Amino acid sequence: MEILGVSDLNAGYYKIPVLSEVNLTVPEGSICAIVGPNGSGKSTLLKTIFGLTTVYSGRIKFNGKDITHLKPYEKVKLGMSYLPQTGNVFPNLTIRENMIMAGYLLSKKEIKERMEEVLKMFPIFNISMDKKVSTLSGGERQMLAMAMSLMNRPSLMMFDEPTANLSPKLAYQVFEKIEELNESGITIILVEQNVKRALEISDIAYLLVSGRVRFQGDSNELLGHPELGRLYLGIS
Repeated sequence: MEILGVSDLNAGYYKIPVLSEVNLTVPEGSICAIVGPNGSGKSTLLKTIFGLTTVYSGRIKFNGKDITHLKPYEKVKLGMSYLPQTGNVFPNLTIRENMIMAGYLLSKKEIKERMEEVLKMFPIFNISMDKKVSTLSGGERQMLAMAMSLMNRPSLMMFDEPTANLSPKLAYQVFEKIEELNESGITIILVEQNVKRALEISDIAYLLVSGRVRFQGDSNELLGHPELGRLYLGIS
């Protein structure tokens, strides 16, 4: 069953086009990797799905509902979350305050209930809820951003370069957590600089080049495609 469908999408920033005739289908319960060279429009695609760019034409459907022109907060209410590469936490607030901020659409009772649920998946924060986020490592901040997104019980989570600037050890932990979230029933769309690892953990993949889809299909097929890997992804 399809959870997200993008049809003939043309989008960009004001009058600057970036995406051209993009078609995308994400099955429910899958991990979908969006890969491609720098400047290919990967991040713009996530932002467009979430409602942060200008859509010139085309449609975006989420669980069968046309969400093309909905506001981001409306998409959050429907069960969608987006984790940008930077600016996804509030450094000057505590972990607890970040979690409360993430639940701004919820009642106080719901915030308390959801926080208890989320902390079961992220027990690392249980013992330090009043710790300032500015003191956390890069990996811990990414984990917190994930925990914050879960406050609204999303059925679809979109990650934009979640392991950027992390050590290999911390990056491994982030990938593990993404797989764990997927195993819990959440569909994942992943834009990631570590192309090989992204393709290894994903089910389907889309290759974007200059704002257009050049490949769509099984992740293992793209991983083993010598020409595309060498030309666009730096793998062989």
